Amino acid sequence: MADKPTVLFVCVHNAGRSQMAAGYLRELGAGRIEVLSAGSAPKDQINPVAVEAMAEEGIDIAENTPKVLTVEAVKESDVVITMGCGDACPIFPGKRYEDWELDDPAGQGIESVRPIRDEIRTRVEALIADLLEDAEEGAA
Repeated sequence: MADKPTVLFVCVHNAGRSQMAAGYLRELGAGRIEVLSAGSAPKDQINPVAVEAMAEEGIDIAENTPKVLTVEAVKESDVVITMGCGDACPIFPGKRYEDWELDDPAGQGIESVRPIRDEIRTRVEALIADLLEDAEEGAA
């Protein structure tokens, strides 16, 4: 793993779950972790309810744009977190892969999206602790 680990969050539309996760990792990782997100079939804009849910946390993802998943993005990542994109994500040896089973916020109201957002935050906090611990051990 490089000095600064790179994490790629992948979901189908790159408009909800992966954008919320990337927003949390950028904010909570405080520049110590590179953050990428992409989708196997990206939408043309971020889910407005996901934007609203993150704004409640003081994190602005409104200007983010869904991006298409590329082989290059996977190659440059140390950790690839998938969220319901199935087999669309290419697999490369030496990468750490995790599949986070999370409800899709698409088409749901804010009351339904908040628990998804909160679950994502919990998982991102654990991921940060794990990655930074690994980085410190690697530096020792």
